[in-house]
Amino acid sequence: MSLSKYNPGQELASIDFESMIGGPLISVVNAQAQASMSSVDFIQKVGFTEDKEPIYVSFKYPKQVAPYREGNEGQVIAVNVTAAGSGYTVAPTVAISGTGGAGSTGTAYLTPSGGIDRIEVDNPGSGYPSTGTTIAITPNAADTGVTTATATVAVGAEEAKAAQFQEMRIEVPILTMLPIPFIRIDETTVDFNAKINSVESRNVETEFGIKGDLTVKQRWPGGSAKLSVSASYKRKSQQGFNIEKTYSMAVHVRAVQDEMPAGMEKLLGILENAIVSTPTAIPAA
Repeated sequence: MSLSKYNPGQELASIDFESMIGGPLISVVNAQAQASMSSVDFIQKVGFTEDKEPIYVSFKYPKQVAPYREGNEGQVIAVNVTAAGSGYTVAPTVAISGTGGAGSTGTAYLTPSGGIDRIEVDNPGSGYPSTGTTIAITPNAADTGVTTATATVAVGAEEAKAAQFQEMRIEVPILTMLPIPFIRIDETTVDFNAKINSVESRNVETEFGIKGDLTVKQRWPGGSAKLSVSASYKRKSQQGFNIEKTYSMAVHVRAVQDEMPAGMEKLLGILENAIVSTPTAIPAA
């Protein structure tokens, strides 16, 4: 067959594109099916027992059931006015005293009529006895002829109480804590390249040769001469062609983590509602 009769289109038409392209696509479909079955196996083996019961993970944690309460033992918690007095134009000074107590201060507030409306505790102090703590109300020097007010002091006796904690146990379905693999093949690209190089060569060699020989013989009184001539011609012709075929195919597959199916999302919602938190023991009173 000569090169002029060679048809590259016929060469390409003889390629089994159906198998070359369909084969990778079938492999992609099978890979997607295997990925789906792997997700099912993961859910069954990791999330459920052989009896089809959900697998739970238990945690223990402390839960505060009663907050910390500060005690007021030895602190002045209130001053109760027993007699408002009269004639005050300027708020009198107050001094709270008691054996072992210190630091408590208060402020007196007057009524429009010149009596003491109330005495508020500014600083509760500490160390005051529950009995025997008194308050002295001293009028301002500018106030004369006042009727002195009287009041009593209330001292707290409540001790500080630490916060109370209850040990709790929570059970969580393990499927709600793990990322579930849902692999989806997002894109598949098949690249097929065919390259056909045809080269025709022709080589012609021509060789021409000539050879001459002259012989002269001299004798006295006569002589002779001889001339020999030879010629040659050679021509060599060589013709051929070379066809180089190169085929290549590349398959690109892009896989992504797919969104959770609606059924699985609903199942996880049911399992989340099954999360329970229970005390491990009755808290101490």
